[in-house]
Amino acid sequence: MLSAGAAAERGARVLLLEKNDRLGKKLRITGKGRCNLTNDRPLAEVIDNIPTGGRFLHSALNRFSPRDAMALFESLGVPLKTERGGRVFPESDMAADVVEALTRYMEKAGAARRRAKAVGIGAEGGAVASVKTTDGAIGCRSAILATGGVSYPGTGSTGDGYAMAAEHGHTITKPRGSLVPLTAQPEVCSRMQGLTLKNVRMALYDGGKKPVFEDFGELLFTHFGLSGPLTLSASAKMRDEGKKYHAVIDLKPALDEKKLDLRILRDFGKYSNRDFSNALGDLLNRLMIPVVVERSGIPPDAKVHSITRAQRLGLIRAIKEFRLAVDGPRPVEEAIVTSGGVALEGINPGTMESKLLRGLYFAGEVIDADAYTGGFNLQIAWSTAYAAAMAASAAARQQ
Repeated sequence: MLSAGAAAERGARVLLLEKNDRLGKKLRITGKGRCNLTNDRPLAEVIDNIPTGGRFLHSALNRFSPRDAMALFESLGVPLKTERGGRVFPESDMAADVVEALTRYMEKAGAARRRAKAVGIGAEGGAVASVKTTDGAIGCRSAILATGGVSYPGTGSTGDGYAMAAEHGHTITKPRGSLVPLTAQPEVCSRMQGLTLKNVRMALYDGGKKPVFEDFGELLFTHFGLSGPLTLSASAKMRDEGKKYHAVIDLKPALDEKKLDLRILRDFGKYSNRDFSNALGDLLNRLMIPVVVERSGIPPDAKVHSITRAQRLGLIRAIKEFRLAVDGPRPVEEAIVTSGGVALEGINPGTMESKLLRGLYFAGEVIDADAYTGGFNLQIAWSTAYAAAMAASAAARQQ
């Protein structure tokens, strides 16, 4: 939609093909329906948050930055607000407002739209000649593939663009889920299903001594393992299917071991005659207590006044180093974004044009570039869409 509007605004004759019954179906559910449409951090920090394709996207992000995206949406009648971590949302907290603004943008610019399913790109003499649809071919000299990945297929992201690109020689990096929940010791996590932990620290290890991911925030226990913002960000670092990963959660990151021990002693003094399993209610959520008790090595029926310092250290480790083996990410269909797609070496980073077929351009999730949570993935979409639109409309003016 952004590509269609930007290209039409610059004089190109544009037709947007959409196989769904309405535009922006996936965009409407982003950010839990609130649409975290970009991130207002310095450009260098934005690129740091794009682990796959950050350097490749440097030119596109410079040309159409987060501030440019914000200015565009404000001009389209969508007041914005910036929240923790630079996350930018519509003031209304309604993703539908973003979709409607983009619809107005492309329609006002003169772009036409048609409900049709594209199935291929026709070529003649090394250049785009048409887009093939289930209703026949449509002649054109440029085509922008903005078909998304394979996450949330119910919204129309079913990998259509991969086959169209591969037909003309593009390498497709195997799609997999990124920003996706993790399967982690279901027999443990299911006992705490539905429990949300805020202000915890999570580290993800791939077998080495140093974590491949570490951050502070919120996570959720589910029947299969872990979800929530921390988990989704950690999943983006799981790049090697052959490695064994594990997560270590610090349930009380604000307290070092000494301060935590003093806190425990205070609670133990308060509940000195209780059983150990009944003395942790001030420190831990009730769903977590049985699991931590087991991991501490202290008998649940031990009287609090009899617990030794060595036993307290076991409790402290269970709280500060809550370890879970990670079996792997959930299916790509459950992912927020797709990692993988059209390999970047076949795309010109300045124009998003194919190096293999003149007049074919790429935008958004169809390419092998993805980022952490926080609005960065939608910014990739806006920046690549703008670059493709500029190049395609410039080519149209020269023809």
